[in-house]
Amino acid sequence: MPRFYFNIVMSSGIQEDFEGTDLPTLDAARSEAIKDARSIMSNAILMGQDVSSRSVEIRDDAGDVVLSLPFRDTITRSE
Repeated sequence: MPRFYFNIVMSSGIQEDFEGTDLPTLDAARSEAIKDARSIMSNAILMGQDVSSRSVEIRDDAGDVVLSLPFRDTITRSE
């Protein structure tokens, strides 16, 4: 099973995931990244912070970026 690494990209730098997670497909990794981003944003909102400008960078075992997912793309804006 492939291992994916979920780095958080911020204006101040990158918070690297050194452990990674075994997931069957890139689609499964994308779903995991969406859940992670939403969780981070939820916690930040409770603390009065906006972290929607961050993104999740998914890397494979070779260290290649296979997907970049902006936090703001993980939610639907409503009025």
